[in-house]
Amino acid sequence: METRMGARLTGALMGAATLLLAAGTLSAAEVKLPATMAWTAYDTGSAGHAHAVAMGKAFKEKYGVNLRVLPGKNDVSRLRPLQAGKVEAVANGVGTYFAQEGVFGFDKPDWGPQPIRIVMSSTGGAGLMVGVAGDIGVKEYKDLKGKRVAWVKAAPALNHNVTAFLAFAGLTWDDVVKVEFAGFGASWEGMTNNQVDAAFAISNSGATKAVAASPRGLLWPPLPFSDAAGWARLKDLAPYMNQHKVSAGTNVDKASPIEGMAYPYPILTVRTDAADDLIYNITKAVVESYDGYKDGAPGAAGWDLKNQAFEWAVPYHDGAVKYFKEIGVWTDAMQKHNDGLVKRQGILQDAWASFTKDAPSDEAAFLEGWGKARVAALKGAGMKPVIE
Repeated sequence: METRMGARLTGALMGAATLLLAAGTLSAAEVKLPATMAWTAYDTGSAGHAHAVAMGKAFKEKYGVNLRVLPGKNDVSRLRPLQAGKVEAVANGVGTYFAQEGVFGFDKPDWGPQPIRIVMSSTGGAGLMVGVAGDIGVKEYKDLKGKRVAWVKAAPALNHNVTAFLAFAGLTWDDVVKVEFAGFGASWEGMTNNQVDAAFAISNSGATKAVAASPRGLLWPPLPFSDAAGWARLKDLAPYMNQHKVSAGTNVDKASPIEGMAYPYPILTVRTDAADDLIYNITKAVVESYDGYKDGAPGAAGWDLKNQAFEWAVPYHDGAVKYFKEIGVWTDAMQKHNDGLVKRQGILQDAWASFTKDAPSDEAAFLEGWGKARVAALKGAGMKPVIE
């Protein structure tokens, strides 16, 4: 009798276990992705690449999906495979915004304003800030007047960021001493070597550590959230910049965060014409496998839903919006903002199509002509050109 009861109990437990296993399999199967996907990202060793690799490991374990992560040295090389339809997504930086706008390298005949969308992004504790040498008496960005500020050659996006910081303080490049450097790393070496007094970086960049350890020292002046006029000037030039409590980085006290700036990075970027079902499932996978990758790379916890910039400067894909609506995080205000961004992209792409019908073949004339056409189209629609 006891043996038969034990057998029945064992059978019942095994049946329950089977049901639980089936339920778990069904839950995982609800995410339907290609067996193999390819994304591009920044170079090996970058946060963007590391985050994508960590996600790929989580996707493999949870959904059996193989994710190939292809490194690219710059925004153009990262977005070219997406433009050609050879990858599903790009773990990109603020170049996503510049590609939408058709500026800073995306104003060439084979580019133009791109029809792209975003899926999700990461915002961690680090800030994207102008660091200042600690030995020049600067406490606020307005104190940079007359000081030496780094300008990195062939890096228009980077220099534009500094322009926005100067605008916050009511300054322009005419108010400071512009010191040119061949690259980002050289600009921070210039800080250490007392060739320049301020330069742009993410607050946890390795390049900042040498300056902090030098006799000069390093500090990050705040961008006080209470300075509405300063933020308005900054956002006029860089609508992709968000207020951010900087709690991680060189000479940053986690217990006393700095009121500063960050924009999302990495930003998972896709084509507008990507199938809604595919992007819906990628979004669902990024959210529901979060626990599997959040500790897989420094800063990967920034992909948490609570860190999403749902009203940013580039529109979200319809497939992503569908998922966000399902889980109750998408609002009418977000939809209205998104619709406005979609309209902006349409105006830019129409302006490009019209301009390129009879565009000059000379490169300099082409760039100048597109710049004027772009600004005229946006102003004509009552929108800010932002970059003129």
